[in-house]
Amino acid sequence: MTQEDKLHQDGPDDREVLETAMEAGHILLENGAEIFRVEETMERIAAHYGVERKDFFVLSNGIFTTGDCEPGQRGGQYARVQHIPVKSAQLDRVVAVNQLSREIEAGNYTLEETRRRLREIRQMPGEPPLVQMLASGVGSACFCGLFGGGVEDCAAAFAAGFLLYVFVLWSGKRHMSKIVANLLGGALVTLNCIMLYRLGLGRDMNHMIIGAIIPLVPGVPFTNGIRDIANGDYISGAVRLLDAILVFLCIAIGVGVMFTIYRRVAGGVML
Repeated sequence: MTQEDKLHQDGPDDREVLETAMEAGHILLENGAEIFRVEETMERIAAHYGVERKDFFVLSNGIFTTGDCEPGQRGGQYARVQHIPVKSAQLDRVVAVNQLSREIEAGNYTLEETRRRLREIRQMPGEPPLVQMLASGVGSACFCGLFGGGVEDCAAAFAAGFLLYVFVLWSGKRHMSKIVANLLGGALVTLNCIMLYRLGLGRDMNHMIIGAIIPLVPGVPFTNGIRDIANGDYISGAVRLLDAILVFLCIAIGVGVMFTIYRRVAGGVML
């Protein structure tokens, strides 16, 4: 037995390496990473730990992995399919996995340390609810000003955006359907802006609604869908674009329905 064969035999189990690569891909995909980034990261991890015969096929909501395991390592074929539901993007986890893959290639992690680090990344806490609500309000106010709203309009957009994210967090805990959540979110933003406008806070309802609706807009999935199509991942890109367009449509319907109800109840909206 040559020294190279002995080192390979003493190395990590091919199945464990492939499982680790899939775990990294799972975290990336469910948190909004592009398809090419997921596949590239999985390839790098598997190659670094010595798995030569492997194939990864990634879609927008699933990962397919196959490989030939070395004799003596529970040999034979390895095949696994993992379904990954479409979720909201958490880019801090994507950044953490990308950094981990670079450190793996630099030789800073054993396989067990990599698996432990991936578990830590998966359990990374999100921002506190109050911070998310404030960020939604500030973002709404800034976009309102960017689109031409005045100071009073920005203040109203801040309040509407803050209240919108209270609803977003509540609907997330209730596992509400994405379609229903976006319909109700668009209607809620419109209702809040109408009420604030009628109370005298804000001068241009259009700017108020445009600014406050921004936290619902799926900018990351829409952009990633275009990038996936540009990279040749047509199926995944089309799915992501369709999902984003469906969200746009639901928001528009929610806003339109609330305007229609208000016109019939109050006799019109003073714009």
